[in-house]
Amino acid sequence: MRERQEVQTLPRRGYDLNAYVSARRAEPGAVEFPPPIVRDAHRGLGRGILHAIYDLLWVVAAIVGAPWLALRCARAPGFRAMVRERLRPPAIAPPGPGERPRVLVHGVSVGEIKAALALVRALERDRPDLEVVLSTTTSTGQAMARRLFPGYALVRFPADLSLLVRLFLNRVQPAAVVLIELEVWPNFLRLANRAGFPVAVVNGRITPMSFGRYRGFRRVLPQFDRITLYCAQSEAYATRFCALGVEPARVHVTGNIKVDGLEVGRQSPSEELLERLSPRPHQPFVVAGSTHEPEERMVAQAWLQAGAAARLVIVPRHPERVADVVRDLQEDGFEVERLTELRALERRGDPARIAIADTIGELDRLYALADLAFVGGSLVPHGGQNVLEPAAQGVPVIAGPHVHNFRQEMALLEEAGAAVRVVDAADLGRRFAALLADAPARAAMGEAGLLAVAAQRGATQATWRVLAAAGVLPAPRSRREADSRD
Repeated sequence: MRERQEVQTLPRRGYDLNAYVSARRAEPGAVEFPPPIVRDAHRGLGRGILHAIYDLLWVVAAIVGAPWLALRCARAPGFRAMVRERLRPPAIAPPGPGERPRVLVHGVSVGEIKAALALVRALERDRPDLEVVLSTTTSTGQAMARRLFPGYALVRFPADLSLLVRLFLNRVQPAAVVLIELEVWPNFLRLANRAGFPVAVVNGRITPMSFGRYRGFRRVLPQFDRITLYCAQSEAYATRFCALGVEPARVHVTGNIKVDGLEVGRQSPSEELLERLSPRPHQPFVVAGSTHEPEERMVAQAWLQAGAAARLVIVPRHPERVADVVRDLQEDGFEVERLTELRALERRGDPARIAIADTIGELDRLYALADLAFVGGSLVPHGGQNVLEPAAQGVPVIAGPHVHNFRQEMALLEEAGAAVRVVDAADLGRRFAALLADAPARAAMGEAGLLAVAAQRGATQATWRVLAAAGVLPAPRSRREADSRD
């Protein structure tokens, strides 16, 4: 008999989704999980035509955008590698007879791959009979996956053209797919249903903007009802999934697994980084992490407004932009040095200059040196980056007004007194000046952030329990099967 999980049924008419999701946690009742979705419920000529049109739009977009793609590929080797690898079958052999079933864990970029760390460790610990294959979309995500998951098979997620998805699935042949946060591509989900393996979303989140777009298109290309299980970060996200037509019994609030992937507590500072970026004695260290254009110029002006009293290190979100960042800052009259050049020359940097970290995967190590952190993507309408990363190390956080991609995380830190939000670059300069002059305030904010993040841990365990109970993962082999294979 299928394992039961405590959930609550949803009345068919006149229900309040917010009330339902909250009540499901407060007053649960036992019902069975719905069976895994392993067939295409949207067959028919009409749906076939829609997907043919969707494929055609991909081809037209590629033709129209060919000049831009060619130029971008010529300028950015990482982008060129991403395009090439998304358009061809992955360099992985299909599993042979008797080999372990594969679970594909997909994260678009750096944040999702880091979030997957704790879950992959749980899979490795509790289900060694399964092989984990990781996929990413971006080149920065690939680089992070190589660093965090040495020895694991790593592939590039395909462009969502039917032919490319089929080639991808024929090579990987997953028994189940786990999507980190949300990655709903119509052809991929349709072919997953037809191939007969379940798909789950973990750490699920959906912003108000994305929710509006999906709601407008959900009747044209059904996607959300092709997914077996949603493990949502919060009640708000769970409510949005239900409003998109997902069967409520498939949606479970399990928390934010990104928190479990973070090391809570100050990491040991890197002696090598400290040697290259060493500030003056008693000089505060400020890290501006995951910045987007033109935030580097805005942060530099704010730093100057605050009297250039701190050692400033800027970490652009996309390293391929570093040459442009350096040029822009030099045009504004700032002296700049690059971390890779300091390492190549084996020399100590100049604390009066702005340092640019032009490497991948070192942001956490830089936060370990910081007395204050600005988290980018927030002074421009990008939506922000992960504010919990510096807070987990006890670093006080500043962010701009545009944090809608991390709204709940920012609210958590603001409520704890661990973060402040600024309205523009001038306000950032005032905050820099105030906090750099007030070490006790920085210490209090940092301690509050560390405690707030630590209190959120445990989402991976809850997610793992639901994944196992919902029948998403292949059943463990019996001892007899294992002995016969060995």
